[in-house]
Amino acid sequence: MESKNSKIDEIPSSLDQNIPNPRSWSVGTLTYTLSGLMVLFFWLLWGDFAWCMKERAAVPVAQLLLKQLKASDMIVGLLVGSLPSAFGMIIGPMIGVMSDRHRGSWGRRIPFLLIPTPLIALSMSGLAFTPFFGKHLHEFLGASSPGLMPSTIIAFGFFWSLFEISTVISNSVFGGLINDVVPPSVIGKFFGVFRAVSLLAGIIFNYWMIGKAETHFMEIFLGLAVLYAGGITVMCFKVKEGDYPSVATSAESSKGKIVTSNQCYMTECYAHPYYLWLFIALAFGALAAGPVNTFSVFYAKSVGMTVDEYGKCVALTYAISLSLAYFLGMAADRFHPLRISIVVTVLYLLFMLWGGIFAVNKSTFTFAYISHSVLSGAYLTGAASLLQRLLPKEKFGQLASAAGIFNALSFTLLPPLVGFMLDFSGHIYRYTFLFSSLLSGLALISFLMVHHQFMKLGGHQNYSPPE
Repeated sequence: MESKNSKIDEIPSSLDQNIPNPRSWSVGTLTYTLSGLMVLFFWLLWGDFAWCMKERAAVPVAQLLLKQLKASDMIVGLLVGSLPSAFGMIIGPMIGVMSDRHRGSWGRRIPFLLIPTPLIALSMSGLAFTPFFGKHLHEFLGASSPGLMPSTIIAFGFFWSLFEISTVISNSVFGGLINDVVPPSVIGKFFGVFRAVSLLAGIIFNYWMIGKAETHFMEIFLGLAVLYAGGITVMCFKVKEGDYPSVATSAESSKGKIVTSNQCYMTECYAHPYYLWLFIALAFGALAAGPVNTFSVFYAKSVGMTVDEYGKCVALTYAISLSLAYFLGMAADRFHPLRISIVVTVLYLLFMLWGGIFAVNKSTFTFAYISHSVLSGAYLTGAASLLQRLLPKEKFGQLASAAGIFNALSFTLLPPLVGFMLDFSGHIYRYTFLFSSLLSGLALISFLMVHHQFMKLGGHQNYSPPE
């Protein structure tokens, strides 16, 4: 990979202005030849693989562990869904703005990826030994202990909180790093490959590992800790950022206000209706898959599937999505990710409505779940570069964090609410498809509002983001 200081395949400065190089790609002060672009993709995707293995495996293993500890659906929704979202809502905006304004020898994003890495590895190691810590907490509390299982859930909650806080910090800047180092002309294709790596990680975990999660969660968590620490650390040392405008220029806000002030942050992020509708659309789009994703493993067991069969089903959906990922990335570059998002959202709404009515046994659940996973995956792939295409680069981290607040607030409220309703209904998990259908309908309305404004701002060919 070549950065601002690279001399490999450099175009002589005397010719640089006169002879176009069709085999080069630029973003900011970075310029890549084909070989440099391929090296960049390799290291970003290597880090992404480690990151995706953590994301794909940690949540289902945590869900199964909590069920072994006799946690209710509402507790599962609270810890696995609401808690990380609450942390994201509080921490994400601060990290986004800080990384926008940070200037250092390692760039503005990489330090925020590297520093939390050992904490994530430490917290996953703690999760691996949850029963050990729960037992000792129970013994330490003595007569004041709420019981062995509740004490173990408390120990789980401590390490899970540390895990999610550290994850929020790194997740808040990963997209910003991609936006800063990947040329815009290939970013849709990159996210297609990015998505393919994520799906490959999901296939590996669900086909070979999830069936052992209930009995070998310790080994899985420890393995994830080692993989993540190694993968992200190597990526951070191999990927180089370019130069950025000075803080005074890039972070200057109207009337000299400091961008990190609460009033200025709210005004710059939420005052424009176009960005507000975009954030709402993305929140509902991300939220739509949440009810099914949070409780699907329990749904599968309720219709007679074993965890291993469920894992094989998930692996199949990822294999289908993998075959579509690159083509969806190409379609996003050609037709725009906003249009891809609208089309996929319509399809998802219809299939989830069918699942909510008819997915009452093993075979109908399998069809509905495959439809859910493939279509929600298509949405994630198609919309992956949406913020990069619609937000101004100079305030990307800030505005992306503002979008994250909407997502975080939604995910903070929804999972425990869905969990409470499932507990109240006697665990009729078919209702999760109906919840997802409703949320996708709200996403569709919001995306259509965004598209209306998008066309006024120049559309696919002449778009200019509003100030």
